[in-house]
Amino acid sequence: MTETSETSETSETSVSTTDLVILGGGSGGYACALRAAQLGLSVVLVEKDKLGGTCLHRGCIPTKALLQASEVADAARNGHQFGVKSTLEGIDMGGVNKYKDGVVAKMFKGLQGLVASRGISYVEGSGKFVAPNAVDVDVDGQRYTGRSIVLATGSYAKSLPDLEIGGRFITSDQALNLDYVPDRVVVLGGGVIGVEFASVWRSFGAEVTVVEALPRLVPAEDDFCSKQLERAFRRRGITSKTGVRFTGATQSDSGVTVSLESGEQLEADLLLVAVGRGPNTADAGYAEAGVAMDRGFVLTDNRLRTNLAGVYALGDIVPGLQLAHRGFAQGIFLAEDIAGRTPAPIDEDGIPRVTYCEPQVASVGLTEALAKDRHGDIETIIYDLAGNGRSQILQTKGAIKLVRAKNGPVVGVHMVGDRVGELVGEAQLIVNWDAYPDDVAALVHAHPTQNEALGEAHLALAGKPLHAHG
Repeated sequence: MTETSETSETSETSVSTTDLVILGGGSGGYACALRAAQLGLSVVLVEKDKLGGTCLHRGCIPTKALLQASEVADAARNGHQFGVKSTLEGIDMGGVNKYKDGVVAKMFKGLQGLVASRGISYVEGSGKFVAPNAVDVDVDGQRYTGRSIVLATGSYAKSLPDLEIGGRFITSDQALNLDYVPDRVVVLGGGVIGVEFASVWRSFGAEVTVVEALPRLVPAEDDFCSKQLERAFRRRGITSKTGVRFTGATQSDSGVTVSLESGEQLEADLLLVAVGRGPNTADAGYAEAGVAMDRGFVLTDNRLRTNLAGVYALGDIVPGLQLAHRGFAQGIFLAEDIAGRTPAPIDEDGIPRVTYCEPQVASVGLTEALAKDRHGDIETIIYDLAGNGRSQILQTKGAIKLVRAKNGPVVGVHMVGDRVGELVGEAQLIVNWDAYPDDVAALVHAHPTQNEALGEAHLALAGKPLHAHG
């Protein structure tokens, strides 16, 4: 399509018409904008905060920078294991935050340059969806109309009823900018965000207790991953209280007291509330304009179409995995779909997942329980990283679990161990391309790498285990 612009002066509100208006400049929104511009569409991208959204400024990138700093702290503390005489003198949170903020700033500047170079009309301001083809922006009082609209307003850190964030009650937003290391922390929630911050603070020297109402940590993952992680956390001195409900908390100038349904009370300096993220749709005008919603989420079909013609939604506001790379992929998909390329819908089961605590948890595909529901008869195998040379060099414990349909392809790969997030690329190819164990077993994996562990696991599942006993 050629770029077009029409301005109507029939009302007090200025109206600008374009091919595509995107409300939200996070991972999904900006990916959609970049790809759409690449395909020749005229694009308006509206963002009320900073380009890059939660992922770049309050999520993926800054948290992983903290986790990198925590890895360096552990390496200094444990140098003697490798014959290196190193000690950890302490954590300079000013220096850690300078490093973290520097990474974010560099990526932010690069992203701004990309958007500007593609001829995208970037609008800073709070946008509101007011009609099936229109978005109003508060800053300039302008209405932007598009032949297509993409809703991509992302998510926010949730709390619990009667638990008001403030003071010593914090979410990940505040945790990212702490200028000190707390002595004791209670983390409410054992999902991805909770265990990542628990891992950071423990590496920085804090005493950490994770409270999770469900029976296990990272409950969305395979039970195997939860058991491996809980065992590793115990070795690290992180306390996990699973299957117990939070009943309340109080704070004072000196600390917090967290009450559990069991009657136990936990004393700490901070309470991190990590109970998930909610869809950021409350003030965006979606329901008022007729968009079908469910508990704040925007409902779509598998092509991300809402119930309104020409209106689409992506990312954390759409039910499913709340992952930046999911939104990014959906943004590309929608740009191509709107441009008439008719791409194949994204298979949610094939989206890789990584939790960057120590040890890492990485997976793609179905858990054992879901595979049984979906396929009936299945086969599984667990390959211990003790048999992998690179893992021994790294001094990491963990394992890889494979799930296959009986006599069929591999439908799930689940991994726990240091740096296993780097293996999920091959794992997603295995699952998404319906590979059989023999297909992967025939591939040559470089030695010594942790990728070899994937090869060895598939050798075992194919009935020819080598570095395995029994």
